[in-house]
Amino acid sequence: MTRRQILTALATPAVQVGYRDYSRCLPDYLRDLAQRAYLTRNREIARLTTAAAIRARQQWVRRTFWQLAGAPPERTPLNARTLGTIERQGYRIEKILYESVPQFHIPANLYIPASGKAPYPAVLFQMGHSENGKAYASYQRCCQGLARLGYLVLAFDPMGQGERIYYPGSTLQRTRLLSSDDEHTTPGKQMLLLGDTCTRLQVWDAVRSLDYLAAHPLADPKRIAVTGQSGGGTLTMLLAAVDDRLAAAAVMMGNTENFACAGFNPPGSTDDAEQNLLGSGPLGFDRWDLLFPLAPKPLLLQVSAKDFFGTYSSSYLSSGREEYGKLRAVYEKLGAAGRISWQETPLPHGLSYDSRLAIYNWFGRWLNGDAAQIAEEAPVEPERDETLWVAPSGSVVKSFGGKTPFQLNRSRAVEWTPVPLAGLLGARLPDAGLRAAVLRKVPSRGVDIEALEVNSDPKVWIPAWLFLPKQNDLAKPVVLALEPNGRNGRWSEDGLYQSLALQGYPICAADVRGIGDLAPEFGRGAPRYARSHEEEENYAWASLILGSPLLGQRVTDTLALVGALANHAALAGRKLRVAAQGKMTVPAVFAAALTPKIDSLYLAGGLISFRSIVESENYFHSFANFAPRLLRHTDLPEVIARLAPRQVTLAGSVDGAGKPTPDSLVKGVYRAARNVQIVARAEWSAETLVG
Repeated sequence: MTRRQILTALATPAVQVGYRDYSRCLPDYLRDLAQRAYLTRNREIARLTTAAAIRARQQWVRRTFWQLAGAPPERTPLNARTLGTIERQGYRIEKILYESVPQFHIPANLYIPASGKAPYPAVLFQMGHSENGKAYASYQRCCQGLARLGYLVLAFDPMGQGERIYYPGSTLQRTRLLSSDDEHTTPGKQMLLLGDTCTRLQVWDAVRSLDYLAAHPLADPKRIAVTGQSGGGTLTMLLAAVDDRLAAAAVMMGNTENFACAGFNPPGSTDDAEQNLLGSGPLGFDRWDLLFPLAPKPLLLQVSAKDFFGTYSSSYLSSGREEYGKLRAVYEKLGAAGRISWQETPLPHGLSYDSRLAIYNWFGRWLNGDAAQIAEEAPVEPERDETLWVAPSGSVVKSFGGKTPFQLNRSRAVEWTPVPLAGLLGARLPDAGLRAAVLRKVPSRGVDIEALEVNSDPKVWIPAWLFLPKQNDLAKPVVLALEPNGRNGRWSEDGLYQSLALQGYPICAADVRGIGDLAPEFGRGAPRYARSHEEEENYAWASLILGSPLLGQRVTDTLALVGALANHAALAGRKLRVAAQGKMTVPAVFAAALTPKIDSLYLAGGLISFRSIVESENYFHSFANFAPRLLRHTDLPEVIARLAPRQVTLAGSVDGAGKPTPDSLVKGVYRAARNVQIVARAEWSAETLVG
């Protein structure tokens, strides 16, 4: 070496701290998946240059939708009945009850014009997320206004709203959950474990409602339209994807924001369960595809210009305008450019007066051939909720003994079929030679501490602390500790991990995606929206939509850590024990199933089984641990039993409701697992972690 090289080497530390902005890892990973989906979809849309190509795309959209949502149920008898009539000036309202699937009751109001001549043009009106469903004032006004204009209108309560509250609180008409959105999402999360979706259930309600309306003797089956605002606008999009009977549609402030979009803003436009199309990203399928099968039939799309910083994400308008341009080009190719329209209202999210006029004029033009513009709404007066009730109690479950979504899902019969576990979870096995980068090694009292970083996936680095004993006792295993709150809570010299290292046990405390330092940064946009979507559940939904379950990502991270520790020079020859706590027990179990390098598991406060979630109406478990169709293929007791002869300690297991489970019940669930030790309390101590 030259003198200059020697001086430079002496002046430069051997190892430099290179901490990254770990909060960007999960968002950047999802951005890449969204960009890939965006490019895939754009390539296919660009090929729609002929009517034949468009027809092929329309057919593909319908097949793909049912592939993602689940196959349509069998058409069973509607068992429709009329349970009352309300006479009003200019129209009457019939109270209708029918079943979309057996014992799944739908209460509806049928608005029948008092003037004009049958058969009438008909409109299926779909509700937004109003807790009182079809009784919501602005929705009543629109239904009354349409009836006064000579339309036969069917307005029905979606699941979890109006007379279909399935988680009642202080009254049968008020949910004990946070909102009507949760009435959809709470059962929707359970459904996906068995391979079903809230999307399928809700769109089937709409299809069967359309069955009733189209078959009504007063309806003209060739002039049937659908409309809805907010969540009802999104349900209108879902129905447009699957039903050819529609002659026109008006989507009012639905969720017209794609995941496969430019400038994806993690976690993206996640919403309640039926609006999240799981696994759509890798297929290049997205929400705007739902509207392609409707072309060239008349389609109105109206948005609130305020929604991009109030109700929806900051990409709502930009994504919608871009995708509208692509769909309009399809209409132009079909010679129907005048049949599609994009309108913006400056008013906030709601079916306000100007939006209702837009619906009247759109349907007047395309269902009645009326070019004259309606400038004023006919007199309308919302009824009291109770007046519109179909059920005497205001609850179809109480009055008619129907099923709830939870009960339908719990009774769903499935047969287990074996599939590769890594594919089911979306987990990736690490390269055999994966090593951790040592950012810095510093001394502490009786131990050395290494700041490690492991590259587990593109743009994802896992930070960890490795506490190394001074003595090298190969009989004592390495312990990888995974805590729900991350690696930083017990790092100090008086903490648990350093005390274990003083006893000769190497301890690695690590974060995984979404945990600790890897908790994601806030997205762009209005604080109210960004803050609410920062929750782990939204990142779990986004990951499922983009085809990479957060559970699988965390299993990937755990496997990368295990591989890097196995290749660490200071740890050669030692066994590896994984100790996990709470929600981190699930990725730990699946990681152990995918690598023989984990010799034993200590699981504190872990979930007893996924089946217990399906069987608990009031379940409580991190959605980050859910994977679609998981219970069609396996469950935790089976996975753990197959780890034998490797030992697994279950300490203080909890059921699907998050409640401690008696040892006798745990023993019953794990009776086939000879490698399980059951401990009553979920302790996290020096004695329990090392076994």
